[in-house]
Amino acid sequence: MESKFDFSESNERQKSPTKKRGFVAQLNYLGQLLQIARDTDYAATLEAVRADIPFRGATAWVLICSIFIACIGLNTNATAVVIGAMLIAPLMGPVLATGVSLAINDLTMLKQATQNFIVMVVLSVATATLFFLFFPLQQESSELLARTQPDIRDVFIAFCGGAALTIARTKKGTIASVIFGVAIATALMPPLCTIGFGVAVSNPSYALGALYLFFINATFIAFASFIVIKLLRFPMIQYADSKQRRRTVRFVSFIALLVMIPAGITFTRALEENALRKDANAFLEEQIATLPFGSYLSQSAEIHYLRGKKSEIVINPLGLVHIDSVTVLRLQESIKTYDDLNDVMLSVTSSVHR
Repeated sequence: MESKFDFSESNERQKSPTKKRGFVAQLNYLGQLLQIARDTDYAATLEAVRADIPFRGATAWVLICSIFIACIGLNTNATAVVIGAMLIAPLMGPVLATGVSLAINDLTMLKQATQNFIVMVVLSVATATLFFLFFPLQQESSELLARTQPDIRDVFIAFCGGAALTIARTKKGTIASVIFGVAIATALMPPLCTIGFGVAVSNPSYALGALYLFFINATFIAFASFIVIKLLRFPMIQYADSKQRRRTVRFVSFIALLVMIPAGITFTRALEENALRKDANAFLEEQIATLPFGSYLSQSAEIHYLRGKKSEIVINPLGLVHIDSVTVLRLQESIKTYDDLNDVMLSVTSSVHR
């Protein structure tokens, strides 16, 4: 008599441990992949951070030269020149040291970093102001205007850049390319030049906007370095008690949150404007472009985004095209079918509207 065995249950029992072992192996691999503590050189990191704090002599002259280069780049709207100035500017040292000193409760390092940070900002702004007083911009360049309206994206860039910079600094054998990349991405130099421009032309909105962007970048680079150093469990100075540490953490977190609020508001406004302009362009393409000389009308139309007021789309026939009142009424009704244009007013220049 032939014996029959059911191997299905046995196979399932054999597969289950294999799956578990495979999942554990994947987790172990992922943990090893993201492990940074193993490569951390604690003593060399602190020594390098302290060495980058001083801001005098050759370092000060390098800063002045880099400020002049950045100002020239902003003056001529030359992106490559601005990037070059970012690479040679010795700005990261005091900013990174601020976050590290807060994390390890080194009050001496914190005092030195703060003092040199203030000197760095004053020297940079003074140099930029002098430059723009003698070589004023004929018109505001896009490189300059880009530094006057920061938003929440700049917060994320600064935080990620600061984290990358700190991780690279703590690694045995510092990754130079990361340091250069962070210098470009976080852009500490151009906002300082823009502050100087705002002071030179007596434009407080430019100066304050650029100052805010610089403050965002500096704050979140320091905040990211603070978190990374805490996660890597760097040894702390013993004279700082637990209450002082808690107050320090709360203070740093409060400042970071305070900086994020206006940046978040600016980002929300940017999203609103982007959504409105997207629907406005769709309206022009789908409704205005179908009219006689529609291509001209849609290209010459103006989109005015007004925060807190009624935004407006202006059609400018300029005497070349006649748009009758029936067509205007139809367009005013059709604009309401677009989600982000419900409160937008459609205007046709009166010179041809009969």
